[in-house]
Amino acid sequence: MRLLLVSDLHYSLPLFDWVVGVAGDFDVVVMAGDHLDLASLVDGRAQATVVRKYFDRIRTKTKLLICSGNHDLDSKNEAGEWTARWLTGRRKDGVLSDGETTRIGDILFTACPWWDGPVSQAEIGRQFEKAAKDREGRWIWIYHAPPSKSPIAWSGQRYFGDDALLRWIEEYQPDIVMCGHVHEAPYVADGSWVDRVGATWVFNTGHYLGAPPAHVIMDTDEQEAIWFSAAGTQHVRLTEDLARPVPNLRALPDWLKDGDPIPAPDQG
Repeated sequence: MRLLLVSDLHYSLPLFDWVVGVAGDFDVVVMAGDHLDLASLVDGRAQATVVRKYFDRIRTKTKLLICSGNHDLDSKNEAGEWTARWLTGRRKDGVLSDGETTRIGDILFTACPWWDGPVSQAEIGRQFEKAAKDREGRWIWIYHAPPSKSPIAWSGQRYFGDDALLRWIEEYQPDIVMCGHVHEAPYVADGSWVDRVGATWVFNTGHYLGAPPAHVIMDTDEQEAIWFSAAGTQHVRLTEDLARPVPNLRALPDWLKDGDPIPAPDQG
């Protein structure tokens, strides 16, 4: 199964256009939160309307899995905690979103909301507990914030990771967690786009201005993941220990050469 991970598009329509353009080359597209932008001059409700239309365009080409980020919150629950109500219930539209779990092939996917307090945090805990009972084979989580104390949560000045996620990873040991949130992590000293927490691989694409967005392409059959960005291209083999510094990719693997709109990395 070939997956594309992007995150933190922040209502940049050229970035959404890029995802639409390449979506058909992947079995699954994962968009790990912060679809909207709180700093935009465009009203949040108008942003949500436009982004939902992009979701519809993507899902006509492939399976789409999303989660909310802190920029996506638009309503409060009964406990007074912020939620992304505009994203809930999307499964009926063919999009896996907050609070939902589904199986695609031999992989179980769980999409988690951004939590704003103890009530919504506890709901995620119950979500994992329920999904774990259906676990057979590989399990991938979509969770906007990275785990705490990880290079993928390092901004260059402090960690912005999620302590609760770290505890859940240690308890359930999913195979992969796909994140975003900390824009600077892959580009600063001691930061990264990839890490391991025990046996769990965790990824954060990072974010910068410009197109195409930073993204991770992963093939679960070949057990490889490749990070493409303006800062370079790196890869890891999921069957091997994580080495640092993460090696640069010198040539596209055979599984990625045919039919993909991704340019080969600089051979120099």
